[in-house]
Amino acid sequence: MQCRAANAGIMRTKAAKIFSLVLLCAFASLRENSVAVSQDPIETIRIDSDLVDLKVSVLGFAPNEPPPLLEPKDFLVLEDGVPQEISFFAAADAPFDLVLLLDLSGSNSRNLKMIRNSAKRFVDAARDVDRIALVTFTDQPALYSSFTLDRRKLKKTIDDMDEAIGGTNFWDSMDYVLRDLIPQGSGLRRSAIVVMTDGIDNALPDVPGPGSRLPFEALLARIRNSESIVFPIYLDTEEENVKRYHVPRAAYALAREQLGQIAGVCGTTMYRASRLNDLEAVYAQVVRDLSTVYSIGYRPTNKSLDGKWRNVEVLLIKRSDLSARTKRGYYAKTRS
Repeated sequence: MQCRAANAGIMRTKAAKIFSLVLLCAFASLRENSVAVSQDPIETIRIDSDLVDLKVSVLGFAPNEPPPLLEPKDFLVLEDGVPQEISFFAAADAPFDLVLLLDLSGSNSRNLKMIRNSAKRFVDAARDVDRIALVTFTDQPALYSSFTLDRRKLKKTIDDMDEAIGGTNFWDSMDYVLRDLIPQGSGLRRSAIVVMTDGIDNALPDVPGPGSRLPFEALLARIRNSESIVFPIYLDTEEENVKRYHVPRAAYALAREQLGQIAGVCGTTMYRASRLNDLEAVYAQVVRDLSTVYSIGYRPTNKSLDGKWRNVEVLLIKRSDLSARTKRGYYAKTRS
């Protein structure tokens, strides 16, 4: 009898411990969820995985007037010429996660003060609802700030940017942002990368140095399949670098062509800054163009995942004064 009583006591003790552990885990889970919400108070955007996700830039608004917000009824989406039903829509005023990716290699590193000042102007010009992350690169990327709404902290981080020494691995650095910094496939927030560079990667023909390990064609495919859009800003360093570093002019022509291809697959524009002094005006234009980007999702009527290319076109209905730009299409296959 004593043994049975002792065993019963042990079982009651174990049950109490298990019950306490369950309560503790439940409390920890609730606390973790509440912390996650408090860290990001902005309403998130959720997109089903079977949607084709388009970022549509609307062009043609009067430059000195705030652009009016459009509605789903203003857009017509065509896939291979067949109209598609819009299943998801986020207006242009929905928040973005913005990555400011700065090339500090070569001659740019000697103009760090001006790059800092123009980057802070970009922060000031961005909308209050947009989170911003800061990444610089030479032969490798450096994360200075993850996504934040704290503008004061971000500008302090910009002031702390160090002078950089090294080659230029542009393609690898862009790949790092897409793979490791911006979560893909979750559809939680819209994201965009604003990259300032001359486009010269040491992997280009006849450019000294090892350069990126990722080929440009692989980077372009990653950008094409990404939910993010890229706004490339071409900073013209050709004359200085041809003389100082003997970079062939053919490399600059190829770099500009590649930046144009990046803009093309994203449905954006390759902006040009002839000199560092032009960056502030270019950044202001990028921020304005970001404020006219709509997110549109649809479930294709063609359900076949045959790996073939699908042409995509977005038209504006009864708005002949405006035009829409988005990626040209996608390959119909499951995501790897």
